Amino acid sequence: MQISFLYTHLVLLRRVPFYSLGLLLMSSLVSAATDIESVRLWRSPESTRLVLDLSDRVEHKLLVLENPNRVVIDLANTRLKGNFDGFDLTKTPIVNVRHAARNGDDLRIVLDLSATVSPKSFTLPANEQYGHRLVLDLFDKRQQVSKTLERVIQRADRKIVIAIDAGHGGEDPGASGPNRLREKHIVLQISKRIKKLFDKSPYFEGVLVRTGDYYIGHRKRTAIARDKQADFFISVHADGFHDPRANGASVYALSTKGATSEAARYLARTENRADLIGGASALSLNDKDDVLAGVLLDLSMNETLRSSLDAGGYVLKQMDAVARLHKKKVEQAGFLVLKSPDIPSLLIETGFISNPNEASKLKTASYQQKMALAIFNGLQAYYIAQPPVGTLLANRKGSEVITHVVVRGDTLSEIAEDYGVSLSALVRHNAMSSASIRVGQKLLIPRE
Repeated sequence: MQISFLYTHLVLLRRVPFYSLGLLLMSSLVSAATDIESVRLWRSPESTRLVLDLSDRVEHKLLVLENPNRVVIDLANTRLKGNFDGFDLTKTPIVNVRHAARNGDDLRIVLDLSATVSPKSFTLPANEQYGHRLVLDLFDKRQQVSKTLERVIQRADRKIVIAIDAGHGGEDPGASGPNRLREKHIVLQISKRIKKLFDKSPYFEGVLVRTGDYYIGHRKRTAIARDKQADFFISVHADGFHDPRANGASVYALSTKGATSEAARYLARTENRADLIGGASALSLNDKDDVLAGVLLDLSMNETLRSSLDAGGYVLKQMDAVARLHKKKVEQAGFLVLKSPDIPSLLIETGFISNPNEASKLKTASYQQKMALAIFNGLQAYYIAQPPVGTLLANRKGSEVITHVVVRGDTLSEIAEDYGVSLSALVRHNAMSSASIRVGQKLLIPRE
């Protein structure tokens, strides 16, 4: 303890009886201890995350022991206010959690494990949502599987794979709405609806990047999409702003030179900051020559960005029939989650969850289904207009059926234009007596 600290206390307390001085100084020392205020646990397909919410920053050490398998966390000058009872440890490698005081003021936490893991721990400073935290990730150890010929040589007559990423998750709830409505829950519900629509089509396959309530770093999200050999990546969000009057849905593509509007800059900052929550690291190209890496990325990203912007136009047009748009064009900003050089990507804001009116819609099944259908219709129309070579969609015969579900604002001529067919062929293929259509009507799209 520094002399100045003691001197200050002695001056202030010179009139306090001597027997009280020791008790007061001891009280000051005890209050300096860090408290574990709460403990949270999440399970993802590849790891288990344990988060300790702390009253202050803490020093810790991590030990890995075998025979039996254990992970030990030693925390300096720390107290546990509660306990670890009530945790659901099923589907995790943790079979039991023990804790005990150590060296007087320190705390030792022991995780008894059923399997070997690769642990990683890091501390996070307090932010606008949480206090100080200690995060422990237990990564499953899985047997490496060599690449098959099918993964090296792309299979012909394949489905178009759409990776659907529900933003945020786990300890990152995203934006908040009235009555504790959380973005992470709403966007997962919408994402599951989008997947079902793609899975119903014989030409598409939907893949969920996040299947439950757990956090995934931005780089990991795109890595999952690449591992699934996705043709397209969409990240689904529900916007938030300090002014509850802000409203409208938006579609964003990556900007390699910066944001196209002040709103896009703000949104990019708030979404990218979530990577600090996940402890994500930056992408490294240290094994490449700088010039070569730059040229390769530029060539790939220019084509990827063009495809993203084209598809975004189709999606935005369909969303315009469902919701008020925040912007009438595809915006661009430097979202980390969109920075995949080889997969066209869009970030879709389904509305402002911070707006009471839009929040009341976003939590309903009917509105979520309308939004999911708009996104599906938009991407389907984009791929019908330019199907990837070697896909079932590119090789389909004229008799094979593709369905468009009519939404508010659709016209028959616009539907024909979107799918690259003539108006007369669309009318004839659906045995229509006029060009009038109704919301919810299913139109069969011919191949011309």
